[in-house]
Amino acid sequence: MASVGSGSESFWGAGGPPQPGRLEYRLLRESTVREYKRGRLGRLDVCDAQPELLRVARNLGRQTRTECPICEESKLVHVSFAFGPRLPPSGRAISPGDINALMRHRTELACYVVEVCVDCAWNHLLRMFTVGGRVGGRAVH
Repeated sequence: MASVGSGSESFWGAGGPPQPGRLEYRLLRESTVREYKRGRLGRLDVCDAQPELLRVARNLGRQTRTECPICEESKLVHVSFAFGPRLPPSGRAISPGDINALMRHRTELACYVVEVCVDCAWNHLLRMFTVGGRVGGRAVH
């Protein structure tokens, strides 16, 4: 796993300023956690990470300092995926170091960051943003 505080912290971390083309899912996350803590959702409802997501989290995830909101024992891992032309239909797991290469991609790619607890299987989509689609600083049409 990559270490905490890598150079791409604003891209991959829990915060960062709002950016055009970037969707945040924090309100939905907070609502889900609140419903779980109120007993309206069960653990099986919120701790449902698929085995493949857990495998990618263990092998390519970036450890964070954020405690899991469900088990409150483990630190969360951020896993990122890219989707687009010439990538597998199921997407490609990417590491923080891959983002620079993706930014130079001729076609626009959709990237997703998911937080995962590899111990209790909590997972939640944190953000979506696009990269690529630019050549020489200009958008490709």
